[in-house]
Amino acid sequence: MDIKTTYALSKQMKHPQRNLVPKFMVQGMFALMLSTLALVSYASLSGRAVGSVVPHSDIVREITVTLDGSRSDGVAVLDSTGTQIAHSTKEKSGFIDVVWVSVNRERTVHGVASDAPVRVVRRANGLVAVIDDTTGWKIELIGYGQDNVAAFARLVD
Repeated sequence: MDIKTTYALSKQMKHPQRNLVPKFMVQGMFALMLSTLALVSYASLSGRAVGSVVPHSDIVREITVTLDGSRSDGVAVLDSTGTQIAHSTKEKSGFIDVVWVSVNRERTVHGVASDAPVRVVRRANGLVAVIDDTTGWKIELIGYGQDNVAAFARLVD
């Protein structure tokens, strides 16, 4: 760079443009935030029923399993006799590892032993859930993808 270019850049930095974001964009952003806040407040204060909650469905089949493993070796799913019935590194079952991490995190927060069993249940509506009775944690397997749900559905079918 020559001296003229350096001088021009230094002068430009001393007087930056004042409007880096157009005024209408800032106003639009705040309008969106306020309208979202108004809609959520209205729904909350009006007592409107929550529409995103899975309707209750009875358990028709369940199995009690223990998740045992590590991040490097994967997670084994053991039945009540201690026999391995699945592993997170086999047959597109990597989601078992994800659930194991979530269960262990919740158990760490609650100060519960990490080797307690969990229940994998099939509900009357066909959905599958994983329930940890030691902490009250549960996950309804909806919207996690066919392979991820199948990793647990195979256990109860």
